[in-house]
Amino acid sequence: MSEPVTLYKLIVLYMLSKVDFPLTDAQLSDFILGQGYTDYFVFHMVLSDLEEGQMIRSEKIRDEMYYSITDTGTETLKYFHNRISPSIRDEIDQYMAKNRIRLRDEVSVLADYYKNTDGDYSVHCLVKEKLSRPIDLTFSVPYEEQAKKACRNWQEHSQQIYAFIMKELL
Repeated sequence: MSEPVTLYKLIVLYMLSKVDFPLTDAQLSDFILGQGYTDYFVFHMVLSDLEEGQMIRSEKIRDEMYYSITDTGTETLKYFHNRISPSIRDEIDQYMAKNRIRLRDEVSVLADYYKNTDGDYSVHCLVKEKLSRPIDLTFSVPYEEQAKKACRNWQEHSQQIYAFIMKELL
């Protein structure tokens, strides 16, 4: 089993090396499980092993895990790049080219909330673009359901909210 697991690890590293933004658990599994390379349990073991080996880093935002490649992962991939067959690299390259904009859009608009010491909930809404954050907004609401709703709505309305704020302030 060690040889296939090594390949799955390299596939994850290769996918993460092809983008300049993190990918979610769902985005990675969409390709790997969708292509039939492995099953759900082995896939998550691979992610755990890569994280333990400090080849990838993860960040949890709300209920989603976001993964990005580390310098150690990049070096490992350079060294073992040839263990990924050209046909698999081509599949990944085609998938990333076809889905890059969708993948980026899915991870560039983020919202999370947390409970404050005073009992209210702070909602943190963010838009990421490479190294900048065109909008980074935090506000408080009294109820958790409001915080959850604000996070859901941010995904759909962030562009309009950003345009409104810019129009009103500038």
